[in-house]
Amino acid sequence: MHVLIVESNPSLGMLWARHLERFGVRVVLAQSQDDAIQALSDTMFEVIVLDLVISGGAALAVSDFACYRQPSARVIFVTNTSFFSDGSIFQFCGNAAAILPSTTPPEDLAALVEHHAASGKAVSRA
Repeated sequence: MHVLIVESNPSLGMLWARHLERFGVRVVLAQSQDDAIQALSDTMFEVIVLDLVISGGAALAVSDFACYRQPSARVIFVTNTSFFSDGSIFQFCGNAAAILPSTTPPEDLAALVEHHAASGKAVSRA
C-alpha cells in the first residue's frame, strides 16, 4: 500500500509516517502543495492523508489534482480547526473519505488508512 501524507508540521507528519511504516505501508511525506503535486505526478497512491491547513499552498488544490490524476485515491483530511466540521468537505471534494482532528491517535489514523485503502482496491477492481 502506498500513502501520501501532506502535512506542514514535520514532527506530526513523521509521527504518522513512522506509525504507518510499522504496518508495512510505503509512505511519501510532502510538506507543501508543490511537494504533494510532484508526488502525485510521480507515484500512485491508494490513500492521501491531507492537512486542510498546509503552509505553502492549498489543500483543496491538492485534493482536486489528486481527483484528476488519481481518481481512485481516497483522501483523509485532518485539521486542527473547526472549519468543515459540518461535513461540507464531502460536498466540495469528491475523493474525500473522512475528516479527522489532527490530534487523532496515530493508530486510529492507521486503521482508517487501511480501511480506505481496502475499500479503494475493491472499487477499482469492479
